[in-house]
Amino acid sequence: MAGTAASTHASGQAPLLGIGQVLARLQPEFPELTPSKLRFLEEQRLVSPARTASGYRKFSNADVERITVVLSMQRDQYLPLKVIRTHLEAIDAGETPALPGATSAAAFLAGARRLRRDELIAQAGATASLLDDAVSASLLPAADLYGDEALATLRALVALRSVGIEPRHLRGMRAAAEREAALIEHAIAPSRRSDAAGKARAAERGLELAGHLDAVHASVLRSAFSRLAR
Repeated sequence: MAGTAASTHASGQAPLLGIGQVLARLQPEFPELTPSKLRFLEEQRLVSPARTASGYRKFSNADVERITVVLSMQRDQYLPLKVIRTHLEAIDAGETPALPGATSAAAFLAGARRLRRDELIAQAGATASLLDDAVSASLLPAADLYGDEALATLRALVALRSVGIEPRHLRGMRAAAEREAALIEHAIAPSRRSDAAGKARAAERGLELAGHLDAVHASVLRSAFSRLAR
């Protein structure tokens, strides 16, 4: 592994990144990413960074994209890491597996989007003021780079603005989300150990519970609208 890290740099390829550099690149989109989380992903065989002679982890650009795939599918599709790992292993073996109810990892591997502010606005068909309003309402983060989730959110806000629903009308959604996050935090507290692996497993379980809450929220909203539309 140490030889791999040295030869990659010497051969003129992109230099390998330390943990701090990986965090700096990915935390704007994944603020919960920590060194412990990166180590846990390695323990779960989802990424295999090189090692220096001193034992420090070094990540290639391909490693960073793979981490992005894992975190995106975990966050956006609420998939357990073991499901993501099995899916990625199949892709690594040259297969094209289907992943029911979720975007294929192959689509992410083909090139996860990293959009600058102006690119995000253009692709969403939005305006700078709408993005600013979304950030002000805590619906989107203030960041230098945005991913697919931010793009989907801003596109949805464009559609809502067209019928007079503004980001300021949705401020309560952030407060509701924080309350739901607190419920999940309380639910996983008994199984949350102090070691890094225990914290990462608890976070994964939390994302699964968030998926269940999302399904309940969608059902309740549809039910409420159906009553109003009668």
